[in-house]
Amino acid sequence: MTPRPVFDADAHQKGQDLGDLPVWDLSDLYAAPDAPEFKRDLDWLEAACRDFAADYEGKIEGLDAAGFAEMIGRHETIERVAGRIMSYAGLRYYQNTTDAERAKFLSDAQEKITVYTTPLVFFSLELNRLGDEHYAQLFEDAALARYKPAFDRIRAMKPYQLSDEMEKFLHDMGVVGDAWERLFDETIAGLTFEVAGETLGIEATLNGLTEQDRATREAAARALAEVFGQNIRTFARVHNTQAKEKEVMDRWRGMPSPQTGRHLANDVEPEVVEALRDAVVASYPDLSHRYYELKRKWLGLERMQVWDRNAPLPMEETRRVGWEEARETVMNAYGAFDPRMAEIAEPFFTKGWIDAGVTPGKAPGAFAHPTVTDAHPYVLLNYLGKPRDVMTLAHELGHGVHQVLAADQGEMLSQTPLTLAETASVFGEMLTFRRMLANAKDDAEKKVLLAGKVEDMINTVVRQIAFYDFECKLHEARRGGELTPDDINALWMSVQAESLGPAFDFMEGYETFWAYIPHFVHSPFYVYAYAFGDGLVNALYANYEDAPEGFEEKYFEMLRAGGSKHHTDLLAPFGLDATDPAFWQKGLSMISGFIDELEAMEG
Repeated sequence: MTPRPVFDADAHQKGQDLGDLPVWDLSDLYAAPDAPEFKRDLDWLEAACRDFAADYEGKIEGLDAAGFAEMIGRHETIERVAGRIMSYAGLRYYQNTTDAERAKFLSDAQEKITVYTTPLVFFSLELNRLGDEHYAQLFEDAALARYKPAFDRIRAMKPYQLSDEMEKFLHDMGVVGDAWERLFDETIAGLTFEVAGETLGIEATLNGLTEQDRATREAAARALAEVFGQNIRTFARVHNTQAKEKEVMDRWRGMPSPQTGRHLANDVEPEVVEALRDAVVASYPDLSHRYYELKRKWLGLERMQVWDRNAPLPMEETRRVGWEEARETVMNAYGAFDPRMAEIAEPFFTKGWIDAGVTPGKAPGAFAHPTVTDAHPYVLLNYLGKPRDVMTLAHELGHGVHQVLAADQGEMLSQTPLTLAETASVFGEMLTFRRMLANAKDDAEKKVLLAGKVEDMINTVVRQIAFYDFECKLHEARRGGELTPDDINALWMSVQAESLGPAFDFMEGYETFWAYIPHFVHSPFYVYAYAFGDGLVNALYANYEDAPEGFEEKYFEMLRAGGSKHHTDLLAPFGLDATDPAFWQKGLSMISGFIDELEAMEG
């Protein structure tokens, strides 16, 4: 799944009439948990994995190109069936993570698929034992050449590969790590917070941080701090265990850093990520520090508190955007760029591909899940009718469009590395923002829109790089031994002041706010992908404004490519290169330019 960053603002309807909010129709995957097709596919998968291992284990080296192509086809079919089973179980679970039956159904499916697919572990191991010359010759074949990028990514793991027995053991042990993730999810979903005499879940309480009334924001922040504090030992245990498990794996594999695995999975060079990280950190004073100083003045405060970070501006109208208006806004923005984008997006609204409402136990935040290439993506939202929720819809729908376009690549090549997976989503947000800005009725509305966009960009770039630095420090510190909650709190605070700037004071209890960020648990070092995607799209959009002729076709080709090309090849048609440090500066200068505009409005 491709989750959106969990900003400090998400969900609670509080009785607002937002219109007819769509609910997922999962029957395109399976009609019901007890559908005969579900059991049929599980049984088929067990036999298919066993047969695949019998036919190919110890024999890959002797395959000619035609035999190799047939093996790939069989492997992709296995991936597709396993992916359909896990998508169905996972999406049902995310609709209500506190439902014991759904949790059991997901857990049972995960365990079965882990057992069934264990015989396949040999596949990547044997591929990596092929001699370089033999490997190169195989992919000279026209039918195989298109698959080379996927196998090159597998090949990148060659230096870190363990024995066949060890790899099978680690594969089997994966369900233990999954259990810790579910403990985190279920703990978060089960938390309740007392705010102004009302008992709320985490989404509703986080949403309080974006309310116009400052006392409401403070009450929400203090409730979060109190409950996180009460549960901090559980969260510290989860983080300690996950980080230790990763350290053991990395040590056995001989990986040079905790980040190496993520960089390999993302098909991105460590020096490119470090160039991005360094560019963003160097820009803190010009971006977040400067913007929050402006915001401090707008709010009329001597000092900002953490509950003011995502506060609405005083001149901002408190209004709810109904679902139909949100849909129309995004679809018009997509259609104005290229009618094909609106065409691809339409079924999401009409065929049950979006689950938008806020319901008890539902997973927080938002995501787009691609499922498998012979089905379609599903989008999860927690829609509250705030202007930011419209941007979230634009973001997740961008993922959905990207996933639909890339599906023709097949299972091995459709999945885009995380660094490029945010391209269409952030671009969709930018199209929607530009349309809303162009339609602004006066300077006051334009100012609110610009400020909102700057805040989203700071949340996506500055905040996520601060998260990345926190994770780097956390994993490094864990190598030295068990971390107490106070140890982790201190690491969190060490990056917060630096990234947010001198306008802020930090209330007691804010040091625990690392506890609810799911990416740290589910996908270590995932977060830099958001900054990568934002910087990349800003540079892309600047290119679109400078040279719009033929841009749409090149853009669609990039999305259709899925994971079949490296970022350098995807960006080359636009004259862009992420390995050039100036590339990141180009992206950051767009945020800086928006802040310049806001300062100029102050007159």
